[in-house]
Amino acid sequence: MITHHRLGRTLISRRNFLTSSLAAASVSLISGRAQAASVPEAVRMTTAATQPPQHPTSGPHYRPVVTLNGWSLPFRTNGDWKEFHLVAEPVEREIAPGMKARLWGYNGQSPGPTIEAVEGDKVRIFVTNNLPEHTSVHWHGVLLPAGMDGVGGVTQPHIPPGRTFVYEFQLKDSGTFMYHPHSDEMVQLAMGMMGMFISHSRDQNGGCPDHC
Repeated sequence: MITHHRLGRTLISRRNFLTSSLAAASVSLISGRAQAASVPEAVRMTTAATQPPQHPTSGPHYRPVVTLNGWSLPFRTNGDWKEFHLVAEPVEREIAPGMKARLWGYNGQSPGPTIEAVEGDKVRIFVTNNLPEHTSVHWHGVLLPAGMDGVGGVTQPHIPPGRTFVYEFQLKDSGTFMYHPHSDEMVQLAMGMMGMFISHSRDQNGGCPDHC
């Protein structure tokens, strides 16, 4: 909840806060071929079978999670950033032999792929909208700047169909979180749009304890 605070002559209002948040977030919408060329390749999965966990090849080591009937989204390193690419799109999934459901999800799956990183990492997540309506992504439980919180129409503009939005934030805590839309969320969540977000612990020496 945003409240008003007077410090000398300074007044921070709800309107000013929302206006500045939306203005800052609007620059994250990608447009033009030059910007689109910088987007990492989107990896899709066509099977709901559990995929082997991806062990880190650089940076702090951690024990990757195994997502039942799922997989972890690959990332690329770009300077100090780990870059992921989520694609919101219609998904057809075979729940049982001969029983197919038409859902919405991410990167060919519903629920979407698990995102894994390490406490302290800077993450940049490109979200491309291939749905027939606008969307956004909220990083549930993650501490981050207001403009990256993913509430469409409040902390950022909605992501229109065919457009890509870039989320950038540094992971302040370790824990098990999730991501989901905050744009027509009652419909989009019910259609299957959600996924897990794992922030692994980092010890004082830059590694990871045995239990993580």
